Amino acid sequence: MKIAISGLNNTDNPAPGIPVIKSLRPQNTLIGLAYHANEPGNYMGLCQHIYLMPYPSLGFEELRERLLYLQEKEHLEGIIPNLDAELPLYIKYQQEIEAMGIKLCLPSLENFELRNKNKLDTLAQQLQITYPKTYEISTLKELEACTKTSPFPLMIKGNYYKAAIAPNLESAIDHFYAISEEWGFPVLVQEMVHGEEINLVGVGDGKGTLTGAVAIKKLTTTSIGKIWTGITIANEKLIQIAKDFVALTQWKGPFELECIANMNHVYLIEINPRFPAWVYFATELGVNLPQMVVDIMAGKTIEPQLHYPPNKMYVRYTGELVTDFTDFITLLSTKEL
Repeated sequence: MKIAISGLNNTDNPAPGIPVIKSLRPQNTLIGLAYHANEPGNYMGLCQHIYLMPYPSLGFEELRERLLYLQEKEHLEGIIPNLDAELPLYIKYQQEIEAMGIKLCLPSLENFELRNKNKLDTLAQQLQITYPKTYEISTLKELEACTKTSPFPLMIKGNYYKAAIAPNLESAIDHFYAISEEWGFPVLVQEMVHGEEINLVGVGDGKGTLTGAVAIKKLTTTSIGKIWTGITIANEKLIQIAKDFVALTQWKGPFELECIANMNHVYLIEINPRFPAWVYFATELGVNLPQMVVDIMAGKTIEPQLHYPPNKMYVRYTGELVTDFTDFITLLSTKEL
């Protein structure tokens, strides 16, 4: 299939696009969608064509016009959006986009909103998994009230994105202002849970079946919490949580469960409605989740893949490449390369 893929940033805070592209080569024709000419994936030679896209904040009309242009030139069969900021547009306007002849594999708007951090407590109860005590706040007075019932350190989170550890009230206030200014209200205050960070990446077929999944334990992370090294784990409880989540919500498309394991107890921390940047690790282990998404788009029957070798290590590393500055200028001026 001819598939367009976004999320081409590949710096120390990598987006999922490049791992998804690597998973889909060479069996598909790939088109890269970038939001800035500086994104490294524009110059890695992995896609047949690169197009700059309008920022999601500009709304659906700008996106629609760009997609119509892409359809005229490329005749896309599908798109895999990989960024948190763009997903609401693609999910809300799925019907309009698919009417252009572009297939998507995304959850419903209801399911997308269900995994918002201020609603995860309800979902966790339905899945019979523990969710850390969380307060939804909009004022400093409410923040101070939280600190009287829950001890520091605390997590200060945006409802959709961003999180920071606050060791004391002064730090909590700083993070409250910073996150609310960037992401609005409500701001969430969450009790810290101690244990091992474990994550699961999976794909749901939209009919209640978990078609594939791989679970890992983080060994080392970057300063902003991105995995640097990790190891595959055989955690049956986490796999069952993923199965229950997909069955309960009829989730369609990729997702990532972020959890904390303490002895035999698993705490749900976050659900990301997209692939994580480590998804190519799963592909290398024989569980090609991005290709499953393409197969779902194509209406193919998928045999679930939930088994993979344990104790395989993931190592992220940096690399360099050299390209012509004219490519950068061309992309910046024409919005395509």
